[in-house]
Amino acid sequence: MSPTMKSLGIDRLSIDERIVLAKEIWDSIAAEPQTSSLTDEQRNELTRRIKDIDEHPENFVPWEKARAELLARYEK
Repeated sequence: MSPTMKSLGIDRLSIDERIVLAKEIWDSIAAEPQTSSLTDEQRNELTRRIKDIDEHPENFVPWEKARAELLARYEK
């Protein structure tokens, strides 16, 4: 465990609380306007994936449903 996790008390959070924290941190990063450090190849791949989702939404599971299913598996 990293010293940062221990000094911030993150190691004392439950798994669910750490998942929520990780999501909140990720959302806060995504919300800040900044220049991307993606390569052209990475940007093209993301564009391709977004297009695929838009054209074939039936092939994908929304995050909320996937998360609920995963949590249900491990709550047993």
